[in-house]
Amino acid sequence: MSQESFVFFLGLLVLVTPVLGIPGQIKEWMFVGFGTLIVISGYRLRRAAYLRSLEIHGGERRSEAFVENHLPLQERI
Repeated sequence: MSQESFVFFLGLLVLVTPVLGIPGQIKEWMFVGFGTLIVISGYRLRRAAYLRSLEIHGGERRSEAFVENHLPLQERI
């Protein structure tokens, strides 16, 4: 099963859990478990997409964390 299908399946489980007639405490633990799995799967999907983007762009990041917004001193003179 692909990661995308897994997240979709977990979303369906979260959707139908309230109407299954399960005691409240068990439902609560199910929501915690499903939520944890969704977070882990989402992180893995995001990381895979990031690593793919690095491969496509030759290992370079697409956005810079620091950008100069003025001319260096030598060019101002």
